[in-house]
Amino acid sequence: MKKIGVLAIQGAVDEHIQMIESAGALAFKVKHSNDLAGLDGLVLPGGESTTMRKIMKRYDLMEPVKAFTKEGKAIFGTCAGLVLLSKEIEGGEESLGLLDATAIRNGFGRQKESFEDELSVDVFNDSTFEAIFIRAPYLIEPSEEVTVLATIDGKIVAAKQANILVTAFHPELTNDNRWMRYFLEKML
Repeated sequence: MKKIGVLAIQGAVDEHIQMIESAGALAFKVKHSNDLAGLDGLVLPGGESTTMRKIMKRYDLMEPVKAFTKEGKAIFGTCAGLVLLSKEIEGGEESLGLLDATAIRNGFGRQKESFEDELSVDVFNDSTFEAIFIRAPYLIEPSEEVTVLATIDGKIVAAKQANILVTAFHPELTNDNRWMRYFLEKML
């Protein structure tokens, strides 16, 4: 059975653990770099990317997460996780620099502009996914290495590159585990 960690420093940790288990994998909380040992994949949950980065730096998690991914282990970033994984963040904040695109933080507006929308997703055989966007980012300027999986009004809200999957929305806040199943089946 696949073992998936969830970075448990801020954000929707328990919801991701439930989603991982509903998709048929074992879930573990990751708070320190030694928690990465033996995992097949890692989820960077939504939350506040600046706060998450500060905590990751304080607990020396930035380099171990980069190394984890460079070893070929899969990583799934939702919302703030997308921001942290991006090569660049508009405004010049530090990121993990693993996904070759630029993240626009709060790209759809602040908290009061949060919304739900049905996305058409090719990898789900063109069926729709009811996505929840909360202070959501989006991606711009993806390299040829990045495959766009979903957009809204031309804004990239789901993408993958090699062993990295990102969504600007929160699939863990729904009862639909197709994104997690896609991660487990296609990214690992």
